[in-house]
Amino acid sequence: MSSGAPKWVAALVDSVGAQGLYTYRLPPDLKVAVGDILSVPFGSQQLGAIAIQLLSTPPPDLAPADIRPVAAVISRGMFSPTYWQLLERVAAYYQTSLIQVIRTALPPGLLGRSQRRLRLLPDAIPPEAEMFLSPAAVCVLSQLQQSAQGDYTWQYLRQKCRGAYRGIQALVDRGWAESYLALPTPPRPQRRQAVTVVQVPTPEDPTVTKRQREVLSLLQRRGGDLWLQEALQYCRTTSATMRSLARKGLLVIEEREVLRQPASPELGADHPKVLTAPQQTAVETLRTDQSFAMVLLHGVTGSGKTEVYLQAIAPRLAAGQSALVLVPEIGLTPQLTDRFQQRFGDRVYVYHSGLSDGERYDAWRRMLQGEPMVVIGTRSAVFSPLPQLGIIILDEEHDGSFKQDQPMPCYHARTVAQWRAELDDCPLVLGTATPSLESWSAQQLRAIAEATEPQPASPEATSQSAATLPPRHYLVLPDRVHQRPPPPITVVDMRLELQIGNRSIFSRSLRSALETMKSREEQGILFIQRRGHSSFVSCRECGHVMMCPHCDVSLSYHQSRSGAAEMLRCHYCGFGQMQPPRCPACDSQYLKHFGSGTQRVEQAIAQELPELRCLRFDSDTTRAKGAHRALLARFAQGEADVLVGTQMLTKGIDLPQVTVVGIIAADGLLYMADYRASERAFQVLTQVAGRAGRGEQPGRVILQTYNPENPVVQAVKSQDIQHFLTTEQQQRQALDYPPAGRLVLLRITSPDRAAAEHTAQDLAAHLASRLDEAWSLLGPVPAPILRVARRYRWQVLLKGAIAAPIPDLTDLAKQCPAHVSLTIDVDPLNLM
Repeated sequence: MSSGAPKWVAALVDSVGAQGLYTYRLPPDLKVAVGDILSVPFGSQQLGAIAIQLLSTPPPDLAPADIRPVAAVISRGMFSPTYWQLLERVAAYYQTSLIQVIRTALPPGLLGRSQRRLRLLPDAIPPEAEMFLSPAAVCVLSQLQQSAQGDYTWQYLRQKCRGAYRGIQALVDRGWAESYLALPTPPRPQRRQAVTVVQVPTPEDPTVTKRQREVLSLLQRRGGDLWLQEALQYCRTTSATMRSLARKGLLVIEEREVLRQPASPELGADHPKVLTAPQQTAVETLRTDQSFAMVLLHGVTGSGKTEVYLQAIAPRLAAGQSALVLVPEIGLTPQLTDRFQQRFGDRVYVYHSGLSDGERYDAWRRMLQGEPMVVIGTRSAVFSPLPQLGIIILDEEHDGSFKQDQPMPCYHARTVAQWRAELDDCPLVLGTATPSLESWSAQQLRAIAEATEPQPASPEATSQSAATLPPRHYLVLPDRVHQRPPPPITVVDMRLELQIGNRSIFSRSLRSALETMKSREEQGILFIQRRGHSSFVSCRECGHVMMCPHCDVSLSYHQSRSGAAEMLRCHYCGFGQMQPPRCPACDSQYLKHFGSGTQRVEQAIAQELPELRCLRFDSDTTRAKGAHRALLARFAQGEADVLVGTQMLTKGIDLPQVTVVGIIAADGLLYMADYRASERAFQVLTQVAGRAGRGEQPGRVILQTYNPENPVVQAVKSQDIQHFLTTEQQQRQALDYPPAGRLVLLRITSPDRAAAEHTAQDLAAHLASRLDEAWSLLGPVPAPILRVARRYRWQVLLKGAIAAPIPDLTDLAKQCPAHVSLTIDVDPLNLM
């Protein structure tokens, strides 16, 4: 290392209670760059760390001799300069530590902790060694001898052997085993053997048998390069034959790295579609925008937003740039991924928490190689390390799933995507049929600023008001492709159904529509807000409601099919139990189920409309990996007539054969204790209605409600989104709620009820003396659901002017007792 080269590095260390920057010495033979992930000594451990700054001189308060060296570089070049700026901005805005943001951004395993392990030294162990050892040491020795590598972690040995610590120490003292620290290692790349033909033998070569010539000929027909297992099956030969040919220098067998990806079906190629005039305008605008701009793509359901995405991305890939496409839920990725892979082939990658650690790790490493690609993922994919980013797309931008409530950082992917687009100087496209009030209001603000600014006196003059706003475009796709009409929405008053004696969950209109649909060999969707069978179980004698023992909520009744086990489950903490035969409060046998869920709708179809085949699409039926794709594929292939599901059905699913959409109970969305309830209800109902009539056959929507006069129901029926957003914006402005104001929610939780309450009161009192006139403090108050998973919850809400800077709240966590947790949620979407 030259005299001018850096000799020390400031590294961000991931250690519980001691997260921060620490200085380490660089060994002469180790090259380190900013952004590298390192393994460094910290106390008695080896910890993961990130190189933040290279230093030519150590800090003045540290003696060079006392500075410990970096042990190893785990992964190189993980962060570009703009990427690092993004993480710092997320940490600052969302009031959390940088290490928390890094943990959210990185795939699992890259910042692992060291493990203390025990390795057997078999050559040092005398015969009949057990005679000299205590029972604990004999147990440890036996476990090590049973291991193929003679090596286990201390933690595993403590689980297997009583008094393991003393047994371990005895073996180490005798020199029969050694204790060591294993460096934190990332998930390992997957490797497979491949075979490549490198030489063709002459016909006269006597060393090559007839069978070996046949094998070589078959391999050449397949290009001369195959995975070994594939070659063995194709040639119907053995590994011994392959090794023999390798020894003769006719082929090479070698290990190669394999990138793990989730399985996907074989798909035919897809070609760009002929665009409608509004689509063409949108594509040309996006192709023209090569620098940062906010683009709101407002297209009605079925208007072809995905085709606009595809044609906007194609020139970016051709120019060597990558595209990032974010969707709100994992369930949306299969259909969208299939469509993108049909267009762009193997340049499409998926990244979300539903993948295995190895799949996420491999996708991450492939991104770092800098090849042009399309990454499709959920909110965490906003941190994908794409070095040449050409465009970012948020599909269904209105969806609340883009916001993380916990753990910190409580970031919104839309906000982070905007910052990233600014840093990478590329456009951000927000696509939706039902714009969020935030995005719509921002667009309106821009339009007003541009309309009211004075004409510049010279070409160089600019308006200050417009210059302070980010560049924005509002692109509208007002019609469905092929001029398909939007489905008419029929609102059914379920009060009238009851008056005529119809006590079914299906109105007469919906039943008739489903029967007609079946006769025409079409398909339908039935939407209901909740999963499970019934919302709660109550005793008709004493009124007792079956409650979760860990949460202040009722247990939901689940019965997967008629005659199956009757289960009660908590949808907050996961607690479950069998339904008791009698009331635990009064011993009455009259327990009744109230409310409806997906299971109840499924059973009602079987009982009342047995000719309809049904599939259920909710979080209970899609837990397994790949279940989303499998269920939708079965439905698309005609294995069922009706798909029953929750909000998962409302988001971007394109099923052209669906002609009937039934909304079983709209009221469950309308009356929630949240200022966003109307907006959410409108979005969900409009989106699910848009699943009908996307193919050749026209669709229809039947919306069942006990309150047809509700303004949201009327807005959905008339499909007048502009009027709804304008009215909602006026109501928010009157109350100074977002987007007319700002909110910061403090969530205080503890297993100790009194501690949660007292801490909330202390924090509120402390904040009251610090806030300026731009901010007001509401609370502290108990959360709407006081107890969840045995933790009591209190809240403090800060409400401020839209232009007011958010006060620094990062010191509040230090004022909380050890058994009290504080979550700072900036710009919360959920006040529950």
